[in-house]
Amino acid sequence: MKLSLIIPAYNSAATLHAQLDALVAQDWSDSWEVILADNGSTDETVSIFKSYQYKLPHVQVVDAGAKQGAAFARNVGVTAVSGEAVVFIDADDIVAPGWLAAIGDALKRFDFVASRFDMGYLNQGEYQGYVSGTQTSELQKLWYPPYCAHSGGCGLGIKRAIHMTVGGFDETMNQLEDTDYCIRVQQQGIPLQFVPDAVVYVRNRATLYGIYCQSRSYAEYNVWLSKKYKSFGRPIKHPWRQYFRDWKNLLKQMRKVHRKSGQAQIVWGLGRQLGRFHGVLKYRVPPV
Repeated sequence: MKLSLIIPAYNSAATLHAQLDALVAQDWSDSWEVILADNGSTDETVSIFKSYQYKLPHVQVVDAGAKQGAAFARNVGVTAVSGEAVVFIDADDIVAPGWLAAIGDALKRFDFVASRFDMGYLNQGEYQGYVSGTQTSELQKLWYPPYCAHSGGCGLGIKRAIHMTVGGFDETMNQLEDTDYCIRVQQQGIPLQFVPDAVVYVRNRATLYGIYCQSRSYAEYNVWLSKKYKSFGRPIKHPWRQYFRDWKNLLKQMRKVHRKSGQAQIVWGLGRQLGRFHGVLKYRVPPV
């Protein structure tokens, strides 16, 4: 089985070196390739990637600049693969030692797999710790219908034929396209398997504004997904009661505002609350 790694990238020159160096250090007995799906970069992203052509096996750049978004870039990347299985990784994260062998071997046994995230290695800044528990010991799980497991897009592996069957990632989604993808694949009766030995060092946002924007966007798209899949499970009980309770809890966190980590948690919570409300107004469904 040949394994194809796909890196969607847009102006990723500042972080791409670290990810590629980590791939150079990987060891696996089977054949594999690395494809950069360039999403219209204007910096040195492509030239940096090409400089690794003698360090990595079978490197290839594909032009994915016709439409902005990681979903589009990933889908374009899949059209260029020669492997039976594909794994999506990000240009701003780093795969840990042993990751390739662990994820590659898992794809010999399973059709759909997810890596384990380490949120500490790359996040030592003053605003870190606001999402420290995400996918660090098990798969994430939706708290609204269809209540299924899901994974972040980095380190997500799948057989190429299944990717094509479900139509790839939804290119209309700017966020949580990986969550939507996981739902649709599992609706085909294909379970998502967690691979704890396949570790990815995930990079969090480093500024309060970045934290706020990410949180708000995630929250709005969760509301959209709750509308899209509302018929696939029992609805959440008393969603508005929980929403206002979360505002109350957020106000209690204000006592942490003097600490940098506390500021990050407050900003994350504020973005989530405002994103949920915007989603309610936009999609005409209760908050989740």
